[in-house]
Amino acid sequence: MTSIRTLCLALVLVAFAHAGSALAAEDIVRTNGAVATTAGGKYDRLATTNGSIRLADGVTAGPASTVNGSITAGNDVTGERLSTVNGSIRIGERARISGSVETVNGSVLIDRGSRIGGDVGNVNGAMGLIATEVLGDIEMSNGDLTVGIGSHVHGGVRVRKAGSNWMPIRVSTRRQRVIIGPGAVVEGPLAFEREVVLYVHDTARIGEVTGAEPVRYSTPTAPPRGED
Repeated sequence: MTSIRTLCLALVLVAFAHAGSALAAEDIVRTNGAVATTAGGKYDRLATTNGSIRLADGVTAGPASTVNGSITAGNDVTGERLSTVNGSIRIGERARISGSVETVNGSVLIDRGSRIGGDVGNVNGAMGLIATEVLGDIEMSNGDLTVGIGSHVHGGVRVRKAGSNWMPIRVSTRRQRVIIGPGAVVEGPLAFEREVVLYVHDTARIGEVTGAEPVRYSTPTAPPRGED
């Protein structure tokens, strides 16, 4: 009887071991080529040098990074950090990113219901949040910013003047538009080191502003671009 119990216990342990290995997250790391994931899959590090990264719907992953390529995350994605140098970042609905979301040359768009645990930043490119929560700061240099309807930034917003320490970028001569939309909140200070047009909805709440004069509006969308 003892031997049978021992054998059964051994079989159970083997079954658990196989189950654990089947559920173990995998790394996808390469130098050239895109990184693709399977919906609902679990991954650790996702990285490439020359290529895009795609996080399918429902993916759970560790940090995802590339140098030359975009990063696209679908709906209900859970991740640690998203970063690229030359490429855009697109995040779908209800994403949970525990760290920062950063690019140098590329736009950033984060869709409704998402939550970013760190900073969101870029140097050259537009940025848009739709009903998104950001626990850190927003930093950028050259591009329009929309903190869209119902978004909540716990930190501040800083628009930096591009310096010589950045790689060469093409700086637009038109003034940047910064829009804080209906019901949006920016708890921290808003600091502008270059000229911007700052539109703030009547229902929005913002911190102290330096370097710009807020222009209030009450329509569902910000005034159309005119001479700014």
